[in-house]
Amino acid sequence: MKIRFLGTGAAEGVPAVFCNCKICGLVRKLGEAEFRTRAQVLIDGCLSVDFPPDAYAHSLKYGINLGEVRYILATHSHMDHFYAHDFILRGYKYASLSGERLEIYGNAEVGKVYSECTAREMKPEVAPNINFTEIKPYQSFSFGGYNVLTLPANHSKVEDALLYYIEKDGKSYLHFYDTGRLRDGAVDHLAERGARADAVCFDCTFIEQTGGFNARHMGIEDVMYMKDKLSGLGIIDERTKIIISHFSHNSNPTRQHLNDIETKYGVTAAYDGMVVEI
Repeated sequence: MKIRFLGTGAAEGVPAVFCNCKICGLVRKLGEAEFRTRAQVLIDGCLSVDFPPDAYAHSLKYGINLGEVRYILATHSHMDHFYAHDFILRGYKYASLSGERLEIYGNAEVGKVYSECTAREMKPEVAPNINFTEIKPYQSFSFGGYNVLTLPANHSKVEDALLYYIEKDGKSYLHFYDTGRLRDGAVDHLAERGARADAVCFDCTFIEQTGGFNARHMGIEDVMYMKDKLSGLGIIDERTKIIISHFSHNSNPTRQHLNDIETKYGVTAAYDGMVVEI
């Protein structure tokens, strides 16, 4: 399984789109290697976890053909994770396709956003090229050789934001973006289903700040709490790659700062373009 971290920033990006703070000024000065676009993870070139406004820019920078993406797992409906306007361009005179349909999986709010964003401009020639399937927490399903288990994120009071356990050919990846500390029931469900992760990527929006038990995102101490919970249940072990991502500009996500976090906590801080193979 080849996992590419195309974007590793939070909703506002780094530097933040409208921000003039000290950190954003420093990042602009340091240049492109420090930039963090909106979150997107691409697995094996065909499965995208989320589809942000920066997806097209990601495809240009990293040589990705978005026409080869067959599946999208949307975590939730927020703009930085699901930008549906681009889907009106998947066909008609806008794109020559190989005939394979794009399958989008997401919660009910993701479905509403898809319908709203494509309502005005979707061509009848394009609509059949895309299929949306509503999914819920604690659901399992399969496609293209992948087996997926959904879990409830601790992120939103108005929709069922989702986390994903993705397995294929004996390799598995846990995607824990846009969530605070998970409730015990979610972690227990993973263990009951026999989940064993070769890699896990945690939301670490706050970096050195902690969100505690009621926050919608995590910092590194929250990540360590979740790491211990998963380890205690045998879901991860010493061989599991522990990755952090989804950084906010408010937390100083410069390479130098994150290098210190990596050394202190024994994790890998994702950066735009990073590839992990398991």
